[in-house]
Amino acid sequence: MAVIGAGLAGLSAARALEDQGHQVVVVDKARGPGGRMATRRYEAWRFDHGAQYFTARDPQFLQQVMAWCESGHVEPWGGRIGVVENGRIASAPAETERFVAVPGMSSICRALARELADCRFEWRVRQVALSDAGWRVEAMDGRTIEADALVITTPPDQVTPLLADPGLIATVGQALHDLVMEPCWALMAVLDQPLLADWDAAFVNEGSLAWVCNQAARPGRPAAPAWVLHATSEWSRTHLETGAAQVVDGLLDAARLLPGAASVHVEFAAAHRWRYSRARQPLESGALWFEQQRLALAGDWCAGSRVEGAFLSGIAASRRIGAVGDPPTPAG
Repeated sequence: MAVIGAGLAGLSAARALEDQGHQVVVVDKARGPGGRMATRRYEAWRFDHGAQYFTARDPQFLQQVMAWCESGHVEPWGGRIGVVENGRIASAPAETERFVAVPGMSSICRALARELADCRFEWRVRQVALSDAGWRVEAMDGRTIEADALVITTPPDQVTPLLADPGLIATVGQALHDLVMEPCWALMAVLDQPLLADWDAAFVNEGSLAWVCNQAARPGRPAAPAWVLHATSEWSRTHLETGAAQVVDGLLDAARLLPGAASVHVEFAAAHRWRYSRARQPLESGALWFEQQRLALAGDWCAGSRVEGAFLSGIAASRRIGAVGDPPTPAG
């Protein structure tokens, strides 16, 4: 079996399939695992510029989180989190316990990838084709993988461009037709003082920012004054093709409008664009399963656009596949 994508959904699916006794190959175009559970390093600074934290509401995911806590890959995060609104900041409403991976959000995926038998990076898929013998996954450089079932965990916009068969393109395209993925610009900044005095992070309900977070306030992080700021979906969509330097300037201007932040001096700043950050209206199906072709589509967009959803989507995909019997049938 083959899995495209080494984010949490793909790695969870691969681990579950291996536990069922299947041989699995995972491929990803990046240099390492994680997807949006990403950690970026600049000199002594470290930024979790994608997923910021996660909660665990589902019993199966909570059990996995407790196992990660015991192994040292995850710790609870009791950060002082506020809400900025109308020029003021107040405490955020109480929420289910928050967790972070340590020492960076990519740590969970790195641990999962190490446990798998065959996980290949810098492996960019050109196309996937279906025949009577099964799936053929072809890389840009000509390398190929043969598989009797396939799991694709890319953002939905990137699925149909991989498919070689027109009939399957139409079928999958129809299933994904109503899904809209929202972008997010992330700003990584080193500041000379806390952006928000007395607060570790905040949801921002005004202006172009949606979230700001002091990285040093999270367990296992360096004490360096590093902050991550996320723009709103609306601002990110409007500035989707804006140059990174202009994005940095725009989000820094927005940051200085936060309560008490007007005099903040920036020592370092860089921007990263998440073109497919989250689904505007995520599915709740767990995974999409095309039984005739032995094709599963999975990702957080299938289960609420949360870290928990990515894990549960991968598990759902593995269950849909089950034991592979007869070869898949080409769409026509």
